[in-house]
Amino acid sequence: MNILITNDDGVHAQGLLVLKAALDRVGRVFVVAPDRPRSACGHSITLHKPLRAEKVRLRDDSIAYASNGTPSDCVSLALLGMISEPIDLVVSGINHGPNLGWDLTYSGTVSAAMEGAIMGKQSFSISVATFSPDVDYGITARFAAEIARVLEKHPLPESTLFNVNVPGLPASDIMGVKVTKQGKRRYSGALEKRTDPMGRDYYWLGGDMPVDTLDEGTDVKAIADGWVSVTPVHLDLTEYGSIETARSWGVEDIGII
Repeated sequence: MNILITNDDGVHAQGLLVLKAALDRVGRVFVVAPDRPRSACGHSITLHKPLRAEKVRLRDDSIAYASNGTPSDCVSLALLGMISEPIDLVVSGINHGPNLGWDLTYSGTVSAAMEGAIMGKQSFSISVATFSPDVDYGITARFAAEIARVLEKHPLPESTLFNVNVPGLPASDIMGVKVTKQGKRRYSGALEKRTDPMGRDYYWLGGDMPVDTLDEGTDVKAIADGWVSVTPVHLDLTEYGSIETARSWGVEDIGII
């Protein structure tokens, strides 16, 4: 099995290196990742400037490609021909920090796996749900290897990927694994206005810690309770229950001027 790895924490991130070591035992691994952190870039792609990919040497002495593009760009580069071998599986991670609930709309990590699914490849994103600087990526990496083996035997349906989150806990404290649905996670957000030395205003976007709705069966609830969360995610964002509602509002009868 040929496996493509990318991330949004940058090609030299520790999570990527530990993930690669675990997946080296599953198949042949290729790495194409951003040359710097690209967290919260969502599913952005680069159309307004050239993309570059330079060979770099990782700390295990293996060769990777570092791109000036986004995580989604990295997947496109690899699958459209920069990697000559056919890729069977796209893995994005290990992200340092959770990707839960509505984080999926912002996450470069998840979006890279989405790009893999769009291009017809088995794909999953994987994150360790802690921001601790001394995080142990080994537990998450070993789980990633097991998910890779599962997908080798049991391919996901078309346009579907897994979003995986692993608690940042010792292995003995993790309750087990749950297949979950996407939950709700809100950031209240904040805008801080500042003035530079030239007297011009500038702004920092920020916010408080997220507020999770801890509904049973969701990814946010599973992680809060110490479980590994595996969420099947589909690329179809249609809210089917609202189709007839919108028709009943007369939307289809609006005249075109």
